[in-house]
Amino acid sequence: MGLRFIFMLTRNDRTVADASQHLQTALSLGVRHIGFKDIGLPIDQLKSLNAAIKAGGATSYLEVVSLDRDSEIVSARAAVEIGVDVLLGGTRVDDVLPVIKGTGIRYFPFAGRITGHPSVLEGSIEEIVDSARAITARDGVHGIDLLAYRSAENDVPELMKAVCAAVSKPVFMAGSIDTAERIAIVKHAGAAGFTIGTAALDGKYPASGKDLASQLNTIIRDVAALNQHLSPIHKKNLSKVFNGLRAPSAPTVEGRVNNMQIKVAMFQGASRWSFRQHEDEMFFVHRGRLLMKFRDREEIVEEGEFIVVPHGVEHCPVALDEKACEVLLIDPAETSDAVA
Repeated sequence: MGLRFIFMLTRNDRTVADASQHLQTALSLGVRHIGFKDIGLPIDQLKSLNAAIKAGGATSYLEVVSLDRDSEIVSARAAVEIGVDVLLGGTRVDDVLPVIKGTGIRYFPFAGRITGHPSVLEGSIEEIVDSARAITARDGVHGIDLLAYRSAENDVPELMKAVCAAVSKPVFMAGSIDTAERIAIVKHAGAAGFTIGTAALDGKYPASGKDLASQLNTIIRDVAALNQHLSPIHKKNLSKVFNGLRAPSAPTVEGRVNNMQIKVAMFQGASRWSFRQHEDEMFFVHRGRLLMKFRDREEIVEEGEFIVVPHGVEHCPVALDEKACEVLLIDPAETSDAVA
């Protein structure tokens, strides 16, 4: 699984008043991991927000910003009542685990000492790593929420690498990630995902526009590039491809789909009888007419039609017209032609 982008409907550690509107923008762009805080909106509105996230096919996240034991327990209970998929943040694991037990909620508490509002991560790399190890050793804890860029530690990349290397469970990076460079650092550190909220909502992420759609599109593109999910393949025009060939021509490979080759060939007159020992083959006629001879029958394949020749079946393609017949072939990359 590639690096996960979690869009937070939050600003300054609070769910924004117009979260529902922003949610629709995110869902329309294909964002599939969306979260909010446990403060900023009444719980009934948070329930509706969570339901809309799930109805849109996304995973829902709630991040706790409570600073004392009682309010963190209240937040955990709210997560259960709202019905979120993932609970992020908080530091009181012993108090939260009994609340969410049996609910199916995946739990990613903060590592290290968290103070202030907005939250700040305190402690040395060694202390934070020790905290992460201890927390992830607990049953019911699914990973870590790390406020790396809100740490007092000067070498934030080293902090992230150290925590990711020290634990066997996923680590999400939260807070102050607002550039492609920082996302790349998060990826190279070995994190499973990261959150962005305020930066996108306020138009601070380097993008072509400051509107939310432009911001999210750019973040999605940057993450896709890091995950190697961008396609280098462009469309091809069959007429132009065939115009570059001379008749007759042996099949040339123009593309691949998994272990299948997409080939073009120009047939003129009759080919030899042959069969494939293990691979099927498809003949699609782009221009012209193709007679496919079999031992028991003959079939004429017109323009826009195709025929599949199963492996082991003897066949002989014949171009019927004086002009060459342009044929698109699809077959496995490894083939075994045999003369009949």
